[in-house]
Amino acid sequence: MKVFQHVSDIGDLKTALAEAFEIKENRFKYSELGKNKTALLIFFNNSLRTRLSTQKAAMNLGMNVIVLDVNQGAWKLETERGVIMDGDKSEHLLEAIPVMGSYCDIIGVRSFATFESRKDDYEEKILNQFIKYSGRPVFFMESATVHPLQSFADLITIEEYKRTSRPKVVLTWAPHPKALPQAVPNSFAQWMNAADVDFVITHPEGYELDPAFAGNACVEYDQMKAFEGADFIYAKNWSCPGVTRPEDYGKVLSKDMSWTVDARHMAVTNNAFFMHCLPVRRNMIVSDDVIEAPTSLVIPEAANREISATVVLKRMLQAL
Repeated sequence: MKVFQHVSDIGDLKTALAEAFEIKENRFKYSELGKNKTALLIFFNNSLRTRLSTQKAAMNLGMNVIVLDVNQGAWKLETERGVIMDGDKSEHLLEAIPVMGSYCDIIGVRSFATFESRKDDYEEKILNQFIKYSGRPVFFMESATVHPLQSFADLITIEEYKRTSRPKVVLTWAPHPKALPQAVPNSFAQWMNAADVDFVITHPEGYELDPAFAGNACVEYDQMKAFEGADFIYAKNWSCPGVTRPEDYGKVLSKDMSWTVDARHMAVTNNAFFMHCLPVRRNMIVSDDVIEAPTSLVIPEAANREISATVVLKRMLQAL
């Protein structure tokens, strides 16, 4: 595996899940695989779970790890061609990337959407430059449009806790005070569409995900109706994807608090498990009682980030 961006990159999901549970039984089974190999983790944005879980995964495999916070520990980087660099950006990404690649064997990159241009964000200009110019395998630690390490961990969690062979999984929009990217919902939709689940997306009108990610998922604008009989509720805010109105891309169209996941919503489910990628705004995304209930999976879900990252790094090492 040279690039990890989409669910298709992981191959057969049953095989990937079997590998994940094998690693969960013995996280250090492949500790010799990464001996004398180096993972470079590059963060253009803040991180807690992604940083810690990916570092831990690399160490599970015996790798050396270098972590670079671009906005704190490096020169300011220019990303556009043809720019006269007479401002505060001292280095161009086109020189920085191959230099970074020369110090490592595998590169992970985290770079969020800027909301300045839907075209640029959805073309993944930053991550694709790393793929093109680094000369190294590249995995996405969340980008403008996707967060595959999170979604793989989500699928592992659902597989662990499901009570029926084909559970009903609902991705629900919830209110948030500021504009957030579509990366998590995009990836979650993509992975659920590939999994053996009954998948439903619910959100207010205007928040339709890009069809490239939403696929053939059932879209229900009535949140309570969508929740009926659900086995898993995955709550997440996202800003307007700009599918039908590109001029609204990245905007907050609604802060309707009736969409907050609370006991009233969960009462119509099939005693559903609650999921969220974290960090979560309590009593906006989800009420205290729901996130603290025994059916809340936010901590096991976060713990599985280590497992998903270990599988991905293992496969990349095996392909070197």
